[in-house]
Amino acid sequence: MQFESINDFLNMGGYAFYVWLAYGVTFTSLTMLIILSASRKRKVLTEIASKMAREEKLKESRGNKL
Repeated sequence: MQFESINDFLNMGGYAFYVWLAYGVTFTSLTMLIILSASRKRKVLTEIASKMAREEKLKESRGNKL
């Protein structure tokens, strides 16, 4: 489908509201997914690092008792 002007493109043949709403919902959802995934990854990595540090302290304290 070719449009004769930018206004025709933005109007989308009378279906602009539905088309641009669909694009908006899609991009918003994808953006939220990326942000939440990165946040969760950072949280998991922090938890793993703290558990590893705790285990290392336990090993050191057990070694000092012997």
